[in-house]
Amino acid sequence: APNLKFPLHLFHMHTQQPYRENPLLRRSYNLIAPLYDLAIERPLLKARTRSLRALPAKEAARVLLSGVGTGLDLPLLPAMHRYTALDFSAAMLSRARPRGARLDIDWVLGDSMALPFADAQFDHVVLHLILAVVPHPEKCLGEAARVLKPGGTILVFDKFLHPRQHAWLRRALNPLTRRLATRMDVVFEDVLREVPQLQVVSDMPLLAGGWFRGIVLRKV
Repeated sequence: APNLKFPLHLFHMHTQQPYRENPLLRRSYNLIAPLYDLAIERPLLKARTRSLRALPAKEAARVLLSGVGTGLDLPLLPAMHRYTALDFSAAMLSRARPRGARLDIDWVLGDSMALPFADAQFDHVVLHLILAVVPHPEKCLGEAARVLKPGGTILVFDKFLHPRQHAWLRRALNPLTRRLATRMDVVFEDVLREVPQLQVVSDMPLLAGGWFRGIVLRKV
């Protein structure tokens, strides 16, 4: 893995560090980083590509990739923007860095639920497969909205239950999966209700009969 010099001090810019509520999750992602791509790269490629088409490409902008993981989005991104890639797993970021070699990109080891950035710093935020991973998706979405400039957009790609959807099996597996990899019980509409400054621009099914959705939000 390449030698990365992450600004580790950024973890301490916030008194609250929500990611620490589930230390097992961080250890799990550090361990599964080498296998992560094998599991999800090809099955989700088309869905990722469709979601990222919503990223404007006519003029250069500042874009935050919050929860960038191993960087599977990076080869799909237009090179004109300036990117900041953040993740709470150093192992994930180490695997992501080669994929971002052609991009103007800063690497940050940090928490998507307590972003180490000032308000209104970014034109766009990408939240791919992170809202259903973090213990508190409403904090993750709220932080994305906080660092987003008014009129900016958030691109969401993730798996969500629909309101009042039973999904007994997913809910039964959730107590285990949420500690090791991902949540199965997140209802996007419930999360969005906690962040009233965001409005839905579009919402489309992308995979697995609409379990995975691509959602574009705008900050008013």
